[in-house]
Amino acid sequence: MRRLRQLAERTPAGRERYVDLLRGLAITMVVIGHWGVTVIGYDRAGRPTGHSALGDLPWAWPLTWVAQVMPVFFLVGGYANAASLTARRARGGEATGWLIDRSARLVRPTTALLVVLAIAAAVARLRGADATEIRTVVWFATIPLWFLVAYLIVVPLTPPMYALHRRFGLVVPLVLVGLVALGDLGRLLGPAGLATGNYLFGWLAVHQLGFAWYDARSPDTPRRRRLPTSRRAGAVLLAGGLVALVLLTIVGPYPVVMLNVPGERLDNAAPPSLALLAVATAQLGLILLLQAPARRWLRRSGPWQVVIAANSVVLTVFLWHLTAAVLLVGLLDAVGVLPTPRVGSAAWWAWRVPWLLALALVLAGLVAVFGPIEARTRRPAPARPGTRAPGTEGTRRTPAVRTVLAVAGYAGVVAGLLLNSLTRKAAPEPLGLPAPALVAYLAGAGVLRLLRSGWGSRG
Repeated sequence: MRRLRQLAERTPAGRERYVDLLRGLAITMVVIGHWGVTVIGYDRAGRPTGHSALGDLPWAWPLTWVAQVMPVFFLVGGYANAASLTARRARGGEATGWLIDRSARLVRPTTALLVVLAIAAAVARLRGADATEIRTVVWFATIPLWFLVAYLIVVPLTPPMYALHRRFGLVVPLVLVGLVALGDLGRLLGPAGLATGNYLFGWLAVHQLGFAWYDARSPDTPRRRRLPTSRRAGAVLLAGGLVALVLLTIVGPYPVVMLNVPGERLDNAAPPSLALLAVATAQLGLILLLQAPARRWLRRSGPWQVVIAANSVVLTVFLWHLTAAVLLVGLLDAVGVLPTPRVGSAAWWAWRVPWLLALALVLAGLVAVFGPIEARTRRPAPARPGTRAPGTEGTRRTPAVRTVLAVAGYAGVVAGLLLNSLTRKAAPEPLGLPAPALVAYLAGAGVLRLLRSGWGSRG
């Protein structure tokens, strides 16, 4: 508590605390949402299995307009990335150094998850577990990595995309929305693969709005680059987003549900659709409407300390929350007390509260063990006036090499995570993860770690 109090007292006056609150709330809603809609049962072989309850609860589909909060995470990610990149350059640093440092907070907790899962899978295999069963368990535990792949692609694109924002402002997200519309048209008229580009265009559009929100802090910023942040603007965005959403889903061809439901004609979130961007617009409007009271509340020391504590381990919570479910299901099954009530029954609803509480306890234990890996990630100290930012010394002779290595490191990490996500859950993988995926990821993470240590920064 003393440490949190000190951090709260040292918070710069200009820090946008509301962004930190939104990040923590978004991840908390994802975790509770995943846990809350989970249905546990047994397959024909008598093994525990799980799936989403949304397919059996169509009345709950409009609730996903609030529960689908990944746009909020990309919005605050754009704000935070613009803020940190701008601060880095103000201290004399460059984009490559920023990118290398930015990787630490994302990659280190992810590496911990993958290494632990691989070791646990290897032990299970040595004890005679079936390779297909191992893969199924690991596949479920690594579902959160689908989202991380998209974000890890967006982060290295921040310097060029922020440069585009500074030149063209809000025209950039509008163009990206147009590209999403073309992708949607392609998958509505033809194969779903025609919308693959929407994975990039959709999340980049929301990320760009984060840039515009950051630039709105300064009245000297050209209007084309500033997001309107008044209550009136919030009301217009909320109403406009909801109207567009109703027209696209109730009248148009898009599903009402914003999360994956097998059998629906398309998935609004994978890849992002126009309907999901309408949700993002409505959510942005609500965020703007609530910002004034939220900022007043966060000026109090107590609430701000809670936000600091949550954000120090927020990625760890996100990465491990389905592993917590795997562990709890395995434990309850082992002792023969795993409840499997029918979806929508009174017993199923009654089980939601103890189920969430038990999962929270398991996750708390995992965060206590692995949270320090994220919380103790070293961040570069601010440079003194007249000095270069940390990690930039001697880079004049090798800036291109460092940039290529940094991009290659991110590419290896993304390739590894993407290959794991694309590998079917019933594949026989003794390590739970495809070996090429693990090698690619660890190689990329290793390169980024070497660059953060200063390797390659001197010619």
